[in-house]
Amino acid sequence: MHTRWALRPAGPADVETIAELRAVVMRPDLERLGRFDEHRVRQRFRDPWAPLHTSVVTVDGSFAGSVTLRPSEGCRVLEHFYLAPRQQGRGLGTAVLRALLHRADTAGETVRLNVLDGSPARRLYERHGFTVEAEDPVDVFMVRHPRGTVPR
Repeated sequence: MHTRWALRPAGPADVETIAELRAVVMRPDLERLGRFDEHRVRQRFRDPWAPLHTSVVTVDGSFAGSVTLRPSEGCRVLEHFYLAPRQQGRGLGTAVLRALLHRADTAGETVRLNVLDGSPARRLYERHGFTVEAEDPVDVFMVRHPRGTVPR
């Protein structure tokens, strides 16, 4: 990937842009699961919106997505990782995820997430060391423990 990407802190003005991206990105999986609701998909992002641990992904200075890595009990939780459809499949998700996991590894932190059952995003997470902790009819809950550097 030869695109210049960056993360910038999210702010209050980003909530609607991210909520709209969430609706677009999650629609196919939610429809497949029979759970898409035009209003609810956005509101489930707006209600708990707390930009403190959220970053906006930019490509060449333009909005390309979002990601949250928030502290939780004994770990970090990766959530709201959405990329604009035009940015998907080009290595951007891998690059962003690698950067976030490097931070977690450096801090010795476990990372947890959940992904919709059947979502292609699951393969990305598995490639980066996430394993399944639990599943239900809608979600797959995954974990990745920190990777230390062992001198050779």
